[in-house]
Amino acid sequence: MTAAEKAADRGPRGTVALIGLSLLGLILFVSLVGLGTWQVYRRAWKLDLIARIDQRVHAPAVAPPGPDQWPDVTAASDEYRHVRLTGHFLDDRETRVQASTDLGSGFWLLTPLQMADGSVVLINRGFIPPEWKDAQLSGTTSPVTITGLLRISEPRGGFLRKNDPAGNRWFSRDVQAIATARGLSHVAPYFVDADAAPSTDSDKDNEPAGGLTVISFPNNHLVYAITWYLLALMVAWAAWRVGREEKRLRRLRRNHSGVIETH
Repeated sequence: MTAAEKAADRGPRGTVALIGLSLLGLILFVSLVGLGTWQVYRRAWKLDLIARIDQRVHAPAVAPPGPDQWPDVTAASDEYRHVRLTGHFLDDRETRVQASTDLGSGFWLLTPLQMADGSVVLINRGFIPPEWKDAQLSGTTSPVTITGLLRISEPRGGFLRKNDPAGNRWFSRDVQAIATARGLSHVAPYFVDADAAPSTDSDKDNEPAGGLTVISFPNNHLVYAITWYLLALMVAWAAWRVGREEKRLRRLRRNHSGVIETH
């Protein structure tokens, strides 16, 4: 028996099977196109977010949200805003949070800044190396003015690591937890990453290294969109191949039946 006769003998798929395959193909195609289109919208949103954050970071420093605005502070509307604050450091209530930076592993030095109205904002003064963990850094009782980027509180510890206030081991900049552990009240729900110190101060041996905020927003949505659309095209191509094969099998079945009848 020839290959054509075998195909004809097997016959085309039944109506129910074809309907099932058609529905499955349609569902897959629509789903994949939908996922690709969603990634297109996500890409537009991400590009807009990057543009807005870049504008905030490079804008002139402004006053941070005050106590009456704290309930409305969100990452979408306020994070990475360039702010300026003036107050007194509460050096006796500083906190060291484990950090990994381009300068190596060490700690972020978080010091409460008490402002004229009595409110407190945690200032991430910058990176300090491990050997400074227990060192008493020189502070000042004079008013200081800090500029930096507003950051939203980090209420969780690192991967598989939780903050341990009792043991004074910190893995995330959880403003509320740090404020409670240090006996602080009237604390803003955000902290501020201080800008890098002026070049004239950068050589101080006990000066934290500021200005290390990492601003990175992965934007792979175009690649994802192309991937989903290509998969949708593959489904459409497979459906076309199945349809063409079904037509060929039906034609072979008719031809084979005609040959048998002539005998």
